[in-house]
Amino acid sequence: MALRLYNSLGRKISDFKPMKEGEVRMYTCGPTVWNYAHIGNFRTFVSEDILRRYLIFKGYRVTQAKNLTDVEDRIIEGMKKTGKSLAELTDFYADAFMQDLDALNIQRAEAYPRATRHIPQMEAMIKSLLGSGHAYRAEDGSIYYSIRAFKRYGELSGVKVEELKEGARVSADHYEKMGAHDFALWKAWDASDGDVFWESELGKGRPGWHIECSAMAIEYLGESFDIHTGGKDLRFPHHENEIAQSEAVTGKRFAKYWLHSEFLRINGVEMHKSLGNMVTLRQLMERGWKPRAIRLFLISAHYRDELNLTDESLQQAKTNITRMDTFARRLREAVVDGRGSEGVSQSGTFLKEFERAMDDDLNVPEALAAVYGFQRAVNSLLDSGKLSRPGRDAAVEALERADSVLGVMQPEKAPPISAHVEQLILEREEARRRRDYRRSDEIRAQLKEEGITIEDKPGGGTSWKTD
Repeated sequence: MALRLYNSLGRKISDFKPMKEGEVRMYTCGPTVWNYAHIGNFRTFVSEDILRRYLIFKGYRVTQAKNLTDVEDRIIEGMKKTGKSLAELTDFYADAFMQDLDALNIQRAEAYPRATRHIPQMEAMIKSLLGSGHAYRAEDGSIYYSIRAFKRYGELSGVKVEELKEGARVSADHYEKMGAHDFALWKAWDASDGDVFWESELGKGRPGWHIECSAMAIEYLGESFDIHTGGKDLRFPHHENEIAQSEAVTGKRFAKYWLHSEFLRINGVEMHKSLGNMVTLRQLMERGWKPRAIRLFLISAHYRDELNLTDESLQQAKTNITRMDTFARRLREAVVDGRGSEGVSQSGTFLKEFERAMDDDLNVPEALAAVYGFQRAVNSLLDSGKLSRPGRDAAVEALERADSVLGVMQPEKAPPISAHVEQLILEREEARRRRDYRRSDEIRAQLKEEGITIEDKPGGGTSWKTD
């Protein structure tokens, strides 16, 4: 089964076909580094990490750019409140963001472009838009994009240009659909901007938010690329505006696939600054929740379904992590027979189920169900003493393969014991089957002297650990 993804542009699921065979170029809208990213942001970033990992799992070579917005309205407000410079404020929160990515085991992108380091690319795009008639200069010197000049404006979000007020403009970076108007590409400086400005042929000012991502995406991935991702809240206006300004400059399709993750709620309520219920990853960790459990919670629902954060949901994720660890430890310590192949076929079946689920628009809940079912099947073989050494090795390899996508299990490899110790353990198992308990105890004592403790399971089977 081919990988199938839901494309927000067109609103349907279709087979994923990259523009160049074997390669995927992917742009991820990163954070505005004015504060710590909240847990809703990380729901999106973890979903995008799953996409990246699964593309690699499928054999694609992935090039991902994830921007850091380090000049924007909220950053200027943060500078005023804290008294910090632009660099001091944004560098601090950019570093914090990278630390949070590592805590959640989110793979690093190939590039993390920062807006302030790509002003020339933005200026070039704006000059092109002015020249083509897609942009104009307003009375205050700011430059706006004329959305009526782009005939396909609204294809991604559903906004209908013909219903909008003629000549209306919006200078703010963030606004709702009912406020869909011509948007700012270059904001002329005024006193409220303080020392945040660039002297440019466009005039003294700074870029609008939307042009930043267009310029950086094209710089690192080219004029057309495969996948653009972000949260549902970015579909309008940010991504709609990116399409309009980018395609007006290049005359080419900007991104082929658009993927958007759903919102995260807190105790059933939408998370919003005005409600005072914003929660950061760091706050959850300060309350004692481990990053692995938080990551498992964040992938526990399909990325296009809403996710509800509660103590109960985090506790369930914590319990599942404990079960995964217990299983991995049991698999590592199990004494298995080198003969036969019991367990090998189950590993192959599991990987097929896992891939089938992931091919279905990244259906992680179904993939996790396959993981849990596989653990039960292997535990049953361990309980009965039927798991073979090839079966154990295949199980470990299958779990490692699945976890290269999920990033939560961290299964351990088969134990590095010597052939001599392994032979003694198998000899003791044979003695127990013959009811030769004297010889069994002699071998136990011999292994103890060599730093190996043997544990016999009530239902049969043996495990070991080093002292």
